Amino acid sequence: MRHLAFALAGLLASTSAAAQTAPAISVDTLKQVTQTLSSDAFEGRAPTTPAEDKTTGYIIERFKAAGLEPGNKGIWLQDVPLVEINAGNVAPLTFTGGKAPVSLAYRKELVIASFRVTPRIDIKDSDVVFVGYGINAPERGWNDYAGVDVKGKTVIILINDPDWQTMTLDGPFNGRAMTYYGRWTYKFEEAARQGAAAAIIVHDTEPAAYGWGVVQSSWTGPQLEQDTPGDHMDQSQAVGWIQQDGARALFASAGKDYAALVEAAKHQGFKAVPLGVKASVSFDNAIRRQVSHNVVGILPGTERPDEVVLYSAHWDHLGRCDAVNGDDICNGAVDNASGVAGLVSIAEAYHKAGAAKRSVVFLAVTAEESGLLGSKFYAENPVYPLAKTVGGVNMDVLNVIGRVRDFQLTGAGKSELEDMVKPLVAAQGRVISLEPNPERGHYYRSDHFSFAKLGVPMLSGESGEDLVVGGKEAGHKAAQDYVDNRYHKPQDEYNPAWDWSGAVEDLTIYYQLGRELADGAMWPNWYPNAEFRAMRDKSRAGQ
Repeated sequence: MRHLAFALAGLLASTSAAAQTAPAISVDTLKQVTQTLSSDAFEGRAPTTPAEDKTTGYIIERFKAAGLEPGNKGIWLQDVPLVEINAGNVAPLTFTGGKAPVSLAYRKELVIASFRVTPRIDIKDSDVVFVGYGINAPERGWNDYAGVDVKGKTVIILINDPDWQTMTLDGPFNGRAMTYYGRWTYKFEEAARQGAAAAIIVHDTEPAAYGWGVVQSSWTGPQLEQDTPGDHMDQSQAVGWIQQDGARALFASAGKDYAALVEAAKHQGFKAVPLGVKASVSFDNAIRRQVSHNVVGILPGTERPDEVVLYSAHWDHLGRCDAVNGDDICNGAVDNASGVAGLVSIAEAYHKAGAAKRSVVFLAVTAEESGLLGSKFYAENPVYPLAKTVGGVNMDVLNVIGRVRDFQLTGAGKSELEDMVKPLVAAQGRVISLEPNPERGHYYRSDHFSFAKLGVPMLSGESGEDLVVGGKEAGHKAAQDYVDNRYHKPQDEYNPAWDWSGAVEDLTIYYQLGRELADGAMWPNWYPNAEFRAMRDKSRAGQ
């Protein structure tokens, strides 16, 4: 019944004529843009480094060649104020007062940083409290901070949701599918709201969805944050991760059974446990305020130019990172030079087909790898009002391993865009599939989330794992190989042997969906039970 009004609006009937005659997606463009942006000359595309000017300049060049116009009031760039904080002279994180002192070394056993814009962090003899999964969710009857005051203390937190090991989607936190409560971003946000001096997450590969190498490469070196009034002094003094072996050593020193407390934390009514030890850590912060940039291009609409369909992809990656076999450039070929290549190729397709009735905006955002900062800034400071943004597609990592039989929806069950995409998928002889690893929380890890939080429906969907050549087993093996061996590592490099046929099919769907929105009059919404519906209804109410 929840889809009835949508169906009556005719949105499920068929794809539009324009969508059915989608121009061919250029494989040459996909190869050229991906290879160029992921070459060593671009040094891993870290924001606010000299490589940024080279990167944004190249994207502007390709946008111009694709027939787009400058999308930010006559210019191509939107300023995104950032502050870089680089921890140095990091002392080990030590725990004293237990059976034996525990000392965790930076990088190998610990990563730590601060969101606070301050030159020095010095936490000394802070009481340590295990707060389970660190969740305060009154609507779910769950509060890991109930009955405990953690102001000025160090909290130890588990990653993901309490029911992440449930193999179904049933449970207090949706079972296997991660909720936002499971993301590290939420856990640090809640710890800060509770007044914790330090918030430390215990790393565990399966519920975190990536190994320690990813944590190490992502959390060491310069860290970027939005440069906002107040210098983030409302955040915890220190935030970070420790290896699970370090957590076990800490609990053993405190005379606690780590496995038993982890099990207890899975159940409603869990009470936070003071460990009876004290934590100390200190480090300096080198602070540099600067401006990064989103790149904004537009193809103006012919009839309703104030109404906007949005395509987005992030241009940034990790830049110089911890070396592997002597290579210290994290090139980010798949993540996300390929997505920017998709953005350019779709812009070319729109130009070939001619302008749509609504405007189409192409947004290459910065600082996704630093916490979706570029998309967050645009969503909070939109060039085109979000109430007039119809919806769109975000592209983060394209399929470079070949055609697949399925199209995978990330965070399925949220938006009416899912209904619109179904006939497009079926027209390719493919089927809709759900995420094979919903515990990884991909819905909250890419730029569409910045827009979703403020009400704009954005499709997050991509090739699944059922390869036309090799089937599900081969597809899963290839996906896992990327996560294990290339994701956020110097090994994410361009390979001329990649098979772009699957990416072309996905990009064709993205084009068709956007074109249907751009030539139509529909305003797709979130489903009534989606967490973003109220925000969308509020923003559209005044239109």
